[in-house]
Amino acid sequence: MSKATVSASKSAAAQNVNTGVDHSADLGHGNSPAAWTCVIVMLIGALIASIAFVIASTPIFIAGAVVMVIGLLLGWIMRKAGYGVDGSKLKNSGH
Repeated sequence: MSKATVSASKSAAAQNVNTGVDHSADLGHGNSPAAWTCVIVMLIGALIASIAFVIASTPIFIAGAVVMVIGLLLGWIMRKAGYGVDGSKLKNSGH
């Protein structure tokens, strides 16, 4: 083995990469009834699909995938109805 030191390329380390993303904006955590409903329903769908995968049941697997899509649509509908982050139906009490 050589005892030479390994160093990172200076051109890669010295570059300032601009990705065009503003990291100073607070994005929040998605704490809303719409987000929680979406995630819970999609987790249930993933559980159904996972169990169906293990027992090799295609119809139940497809049903689990359908439940996941329903969860996604339910979250979107609830957000449009005002239950998303900063929605009109929520009391803005901070965190």
